[in-house]
Amino acid sequence: MAEDVQKHSVHTLVFRSLKRTHDMFVADHAKPIAIDEESHKLKMTVKLREEYGAVLHMPVLKEGKEKAKQQMTDPYSQQGYPAHSDLDPEYLITGTHHYPSGPGVALTADTQMQKMPSEGGVQSLALALPPSQARQDATRTAASVADIHRHAGSADRSQPPLHAMSLTEAGGTKNVSLVRKAPTMPKPQWHPPWKLYRVISGHLGWVRSIAVEPGNQWFVTGSADRTIKIWDLASGKLKLSLTGHISTVRGVAVSSRSPYLFSCGEDKQVKCWDLEYNKVIRHYHGHLSAVYDLDLHPTIDVLVTCSRDSTTRVWDIRTKANVHTLSGHTNTVATVKCQAAEPQVITGSHDTTIRMWDLVAGKTRATLTNHKKSVRALVLHPRQYTFASGSPDNIKQWKFPDGSFIQNLSGHNAIINTLAVNSDGVLVSGADNGTIHMWDWRTGYNFQRIHAAVQPGSLDSESGIFACLFDQSESRLITAEADKTIKVYREDDTATEETHPVNWKPEIVKRKRF
Repeated sequence: MAEDVQKHSVHTLVFRSLKRTHDMFVADHAKPIAIDEESHKLKMTVKLREEYGAVLHMPVLKEGKEKAKQQMTDPYSQQGYPAHSDLDPEYLITGTHHYPSGPGVALTADTQMQKMPSEGGVQSLALALPPSQARQDATRTAASVADIHRHAGSADRSQPPLHAMSLTEAGGTKNVSLVRKAPTMPKPQWHPPWKLYRVISGHLGWVRSIAVEPGNQWFVTGSADRTIKIWDLASGKLKLSLTGHISTVRGVAVSSRSPYLFSCGEDKQVKCWDLEYNKVIRHYHGHLSAVYDLDLHPTIDVLVTCSRDSTTRVWDIRTKANVHTLSGHTNTVATVKCQAAEPQVITGSHDTTIRMWDLVAGKTRATLTNHKKSVRALVLHPRQYTFASGSPDNIKQWKFPDGSFIQNLSGHNAIINTLAVNSDGVLVSGADNGTIHMWDWRTGYNFQRIHAAVQPGSLDSESGIFACLFDQSESRLITAEADKTIKVYREDDTATEETHPVNWKPEIVKRKRF
């Protein structure tokens, strides 16, 4: 009995010592594991912060917050695509390719088709596609250009692809024949061709800008020789030279409300010249880089300038105050236009976008993203509520006030520096390679192409068109060119529809059966 008790106590001591040893072993080996896990977590935190820190704390749009709960529960709308009635109509982006939404900017129904629809949505969308496209075209159609919209023929107004539709009835298949119209344009209006009748020399550098005074007696040019010259419009003789800029003069404008001439240049300066004394009376300081263009508001004493610093500035002419600095473009703002109606300011930029501005609020009203390359030229139609923009990819026509797309004018495959249009519907585009194309505004028909010879002594590579403008009578076209000359064109009075016919054919309807 005593031996049994002694054996039990020995076993107990051995068991306890073994357990103590086991516990110490586990504790000693558990510490490195915990330390490894902590160091791994620390490394991951550092890596996340370094690689994704820029996007971890991005601001969330109001529209995103409002739709978050709905997207959590039902990510795909049963109607195919989410409704856009709750978007702010004041700030819109329109375009043919998707453009990312940003603060203060919303996508329209044309561009915010990003999500994959449900099966029911796909079926309903497929059945309703042709009518919806027709409704979309109807909303884009202006009364003055209704005939244009009834015709295809432009990349940005692409029609839905033609599908072979089959309907199954009582186990059989019924084939439906579809009719598709060939992409043609309406019959264009006949315009007489334009011909060169005067070449004016006098500048010692590239002629970069033109302005005609309201009385149609003289016109102004700004040049890379840093001078501004005033010429008699009837005779082409030099009347006056103004010096003061220390770099290329990129923009000139003559006021119709006061005896003032405004100029801007690559020296960052914006000047106001009193034409009674032929001297500078005001400077408008604020731009941080070269000033590329300027325009005067037609009804109020406001001057608008655009610059390589990516901003457009609105100035009070009298007080020289910087009323607004219009920010939003991400690259050089190359051209600016003003009008009395809304939107009152339109800009084109090297960031490939066109922005229409709310002049009162100083904010973007709409952004047009259809162009794929820099927009260097804008022109407003003198009678219609429309405008055109020029870019190396295309000339595009738009309808105010929201910038609805009208049509493409394709064929001038060059860097387009300038556009001009008159009341007869003649649109002129001037390019960096010295070519001038004449277009019928309504149909986009290219009825004439001009490549004038350079001034004797100049290189062929110096045949560039930097600016073009119709005079107040719209009977003369003035161009500013890289061969240091100013060329004046007018209509050929001897031309008729028989001698210069329009190369146009009636519309052809093609039938295709599946």
